[in-house]
Amino acid sequence: MGLVVQKFGGTSVGSVERILNVAGCVKEEKERGNDVVVVVSAMGKSTDQLVRLAKDITKEPSKREMDMLLSTGEQVTIALLSMALQQQGLEAVSFTGWQAGIVTEPVHGNARISKMNPEAIQAKLQEGKVVIVAGFQGVTEDGEITTLGRGGSDTTAVALAAALKADKCDIYTDVTGVFTTDPRYVKDARKLLSVSYDEMLELANLGAGVLHPRAVEYAKNYKVQLVVRSSMEKVEGTVIEEEATMEQNLVVRGVAFEDEITRVTVLGLTNSLTSLSTIFTTLAQNHLNVDIIIQSTTESGSECLSFSIHTNDLMETVKVLEDNKAELGYEQLDAENKLAKVSIVGSGMISNPGVAAKMFKVLAENDIHVKMVSTSEIKVSVVVEEKQMLKAVEALHTAFELGQQQ
Repeated sequence: MGLVVQKFGGTSVGSVERILNVAGCVKEEKERGNDVVVVVSAMGKSTDQLVRLAKDITKEPSKREMDMLLSTGEQVTIALLSMALQQQGLEAVSFTGWQAGIVTEPVHGNARISKMNPEAIQAKLQEGKVVIVAGFQGVTEDGEITTLGRGGSDTTAVALAAALKADKCDIYTDVTGVFTTDPRYVKDARKLLSVSYDEMLELANLGAGVLHPRAVEYAKNYKVQLVVRSSMEKVEGTVIEEEATMEQNLVVRGVAFEDEITRVTVLGLTNSLTSLSTIFTTLAQNHLNVDIIIQSTTESGSECLSFSIHTNDLMETVKVLEDNKAELGYEQLDAENKLAKVSIVGSGMISNPGVAAKMFKVLAENDIHVKMVSTSEIKVSVVVEEKQMLKAVEALHTAFELGQQQ
């Protein structure tokens, strides 16, 4: 007998019919002789509906109250799935995040898990019960309900798998695995049989929505066996592992993309050694994530600094910078929105020079202007106009021969 953690996303539990289908998947795993812990998201688009309700009341809702509101979505799903399992003859019990012992840092809206206390889950497993846990949520040491950010149910599942020393963690989604790019937009996108933790972490951070970045981080740190598979089709999924064991001929494994990117430019910074650290420390203290960074010096000796952020964070970023303008010592701010980030990812890039050059050549041949660039050992990212995003993705996907014809 082993222990399996299963995670089902919002689409997989989007209706009563689909919840019953999930119950069938859980029952099959239980009948194989395994203990099962199930992590679920809120049903379908219910989280979006809750967000709209809040925005109908106020444009700037309290982050604490938003956590109170959004955490109710998963609570509906866990109760319904538990009932469905009981109806099929299985003993099941549902737990909220705090009941499951998921303790987070005191940050509302995007908290990180600080520790796990899985004793309550272990006790129910010993009684032979299936345990259903609400994803996406936890509780602080002071008893405040928190949420883990969009996609946080993935993180809940992997963190539980690590804490419980599960034999594997299956992430069930509405797709059959991890693809070379989003198959909804690129018809030649192809499912990969395996991807390394590092590649998946880059893809997740760069916009591939199939897995939450923190979940991949947890899996890598705790060596959790992770499989992404479909909740609708009984087919082989994609294995996330230390080193991809299949399709090793691919230098680039995937093309990721993300829209709603804004470039913020800070003009007239004094040429001070502390300017950069002060700006980014201030933003970090306000939990604002900065991505690509470019610095330049004007002829007059002042510094010009550009960085990319998610467009949703623009108002708060500008407010933080303006509130601290005297300390930061700059003249003015500028922002360019309607941008997107397109990235190529592959561990084979380490030992194959010329990949970035090929990427830039392909973009130039397609008249796609590159506004910002960021690189690491296994990825190259560019910021382009949002209207050219899919054109760039398709061109790169074809140029690096990632399509179905393989």
